[in-house]
Amino acid sequence: LITDGYEGDATDEQKSSQDGSETMPYIDESPTMSPQLSARNHESGEPLSPNPDMLACMVRASKGLEMRKLVLSGVLASEEIYINQLEALLVPLKPLKAAATTSQPVLTNQQIETIFYKVQEIHDVHKQFYDCLSPKVQHWDHRDSVGQLFQKLAGELGVYKAFVDNYKMAMEMAEKCSQVNINFKKISEDLKVRCPKDVKECSTSITLEALLYKPIDRVTRSTLVLHDLLKHTPTDHPDYPLLQDALRISQNFLSSINEEISSRRTPVTLAKGENRQLLKDGFLVEISEGTRKLRHVFLFTDLLLCAKLKKQAQQYDCKWYIPLSDLVILSAEESEHSPQVHTFPDHELEEVKMKISHIKNEMQREKKSSKGQSRAMERLKKKMYENESWLLLHSPTIPFRIHNKNGKGYQFLLSSDYERCEWREAIEKLQKKELQGFVLSSLELQMLTGSCVKLRTIHNIPVTSNKEDDESPGLYGFLHVIVRSAKGFENSASLYCTLEVDSFGYFVSKAKTRVFRDTNEPHWNEEFEIELEGSQSLRILCYEKSYDKSKLNKDDNEIVDKIMGKGQVQLDSQMAQTRSWQTAVIEMNGIEVELSMKFTSRDLSLKRTPSKKQTGVFGVKISVVTKRERSKVPYLVRQCIEEVEKRGIEEVGIYRISGVATDIQALKSAFDMNTKDMLVMLSDLDINAIAGTLKLYFRELPEPLLTDRLYPAFVEGIGDQHTPRALVLTNLYLDLTEFAEVAEKEPINKMSLHNLATVFGPTLLRPSESESKSHTNSVSDIWSHDVMAQVQVLLYYLQHPPISITELKRNTLYFSTDV
Repeated sequence: LITDGYEGDATDEQKSSQDGSETMPYIDESPTMSPQLSARNHESGEPLSPNPDMLACMVRASKGLEMRKLVLSGVLASEEIYINQLEALLVPLKPLKAAATTSQPVLTNQQIETIFYKVQEIHDVHKQFYDCLSPKVQHWDHRDSVGQLFQKLAGELGVYKAFVDNYKMAMEMAEKCSQVNINFKKISEDLKVRCPKDVKECSTSITLEALLYKPIDRVTRSTLVLHDLLKHTPTDHPDYPLLQDALRISQNFLSSINEEISSRRTPVTLAKGENRQLLKDGFLVEISEGTRKLRHVFLFTDLLLCAKLKKQAQQYDCKWYIPLSDLVILSAEESEHSPQVHTFPDHELEEVKMKISHIKNEMQREKKSSKGQSRAMERLKKKMYENESWLLLHSPTIPFRIHNKNGKGYQFLLSSDYERCEWREAIEKLQKKELQGFVLSSLELQMLTGSCVKLRTIHNIPVTSNKEDDESPGLYGFLHVIVRSAKGFENSASLYCTLEVDSFGYFVSKAKTRVFRDTNEPHWNEEFEIELEGSQSLRILCYEKSYDKSKLNKDDNEIVDKIMGKGQVQLDSQMAQTRSWQTAVIEMNGIEVELSMKFTSRDLSLKRTPSKKQTGVFGVKISVVTKRERSKVPYLVRQCIEEVEKRGIEEVGIYRISGVATDIQALKSAFDMNTKDMLVMLSDLDINAIAGTLKLYFRELPEPLLTDRLYPAFVEGIGDQHTPRALVLTNLYLDLTEFAEVAEKEPINKMSLHNLATVFGPTLLRPSESESKSHTNSVSDIWSHDVMAQVQVLLYYLQHPPISITELKRNTLYFSTDV
């Protein structure tokens, strides 16, 4: 009776009623209201024969009114089932609340409120509707009006808005509570739903998760019954305008929340009669025939579907699908013989980043001059989209391999182990249920793929050119993070954490704590300074270290350590305004990690404050230090580089991964005071802290190594092919050749010349304070533009063959005597 796949609207119903194909003018069948039929032929005394057309009209009207009763009977039966489901949700509510006040609560009051939010209110709305509709259907009279009941129900749909907004939190809270409390887990896995009254006394078992989805499913169907009811209601019946109004209210409400509903229905039904739901979707890079392809991947309750988005028609082509019963996620060991993924050279990625930076600056200028409406702006937006899409396609390197046990395998590339873990967990959770294999017919596959446009939760490729103008551009500067401690581990293990932030649409690992061995309550208390480049999120991943020797030679992109938990913190403008430390507890799969964070803006970090004590090393002009030490290169620089060469040359992310801030400060003090413990500290400290000390030294120089005076020439010259580029200072080049040795170990440490240039470029070349203040653009604009140029300048020196002193002296215009 209720057409599940109905796509029409009220206008369609009005059209059908006008041509007489579905509904007829309201005709009361009582004798007193039908004078044409009761009149007699006074001459013959026989009743008048009714007009054949009129008779056919009456028959159709009678059938229409009978269908209207059947539709309302179906509504009543459906409401009874729904109310029973809501009551099943409410059954454990009372004992849970009672237990919350005892010494051994199953859930806290806050947890109860989050999980069962607005369920009672939704139940009351539908119970009242059912109680009013039931007597009208049981004592049916087609002249009775029920439109006001549907109008009132539509007006109370607002309670669903609150439920939908809270739905994700409710599901996460329920899952978390089930993991940590065995009693709640038992309750949530076996809730009893009463069967309808006309069925023999019985009940069915259902999970809390399935019941919490029922209101989501119900609200998306709210317009369907009204369509059917209007279809069988005559246009001159008093209910017709009331039902039209109810339909209008329902459609407006549904359109306002459709974007917020992450799990939607599809017209395809599973074998057991359950609705197939979309649980997760996103854009992933697939390796297809050796080529990278951007795909939109959809995870349903029983299958994984990989589709290609048609840009013009906003439709999808299904590339392949795998029933979850046949899907296998390959581990690092199982994927040993998979073909090697071609990774793009860092310099290509950096060049595209630089293009994006230039386009952003051009867009800012064009926006001010033409208010963003010119053809030039449209061309710039198109260029931006093309470059960002290229970067999104070519930057991911972490493989995620799946296999159809009845067919072929597939490989995706992700930018972070975080995303890989999210997809793996979502799939494995669904696979714990009883799943059966199946094959979709071509029609079923076509219907499912067609529904993806409406079902998707991510509508656009995640690039900044698809963002609204008022969306946050992200933070530029430094984020200071203290990873304090963690708790909630069931067993002792060797544990560490990594921190990563987003940049240019993908995530980069920025820091790693030391491994805390054989504990279930690690206390790291390690501080890191993380550079932000338009970042909006900080992610933390907690790992158990693997000491299996068979796994140690794996490529770094194939992370073999076990993820114990993961969490995320949004970086917003409010954090940028607060300069004090903020504490946060990140909850992840029953584990809690405590962090403290503080943000320092880019403009503050540009300030180079000279040291008051000229006897030290940090904050002292390099010429003063080399003269005092009677050397061409400061002792600190030589010792740090030697230590990196000795035991850090093969360390993954050397110079990029942040060292512990307290260790760096301790080593800084030792160098400044020239203590005897300095060499001992160098041999004992984590190698990332030593690399961080070297970076800090260059950053705290009163004047950058490549000097304020030369900075404009460097930045402008790197973009001009006619400018002589062989302009490097002797002492600088001596240092840079050491970095080149680090790059020779790139296959192991993942630090190419481009990575090194990215790390040291903004440290060795920086605009002076007066230079940065003269800019009219925002700090983020200055930073995004200048960083790319700084990286390119240093990269040129790292790639250039040795330069003789004679060659340098030919360029006396650029030669600095300060160094």
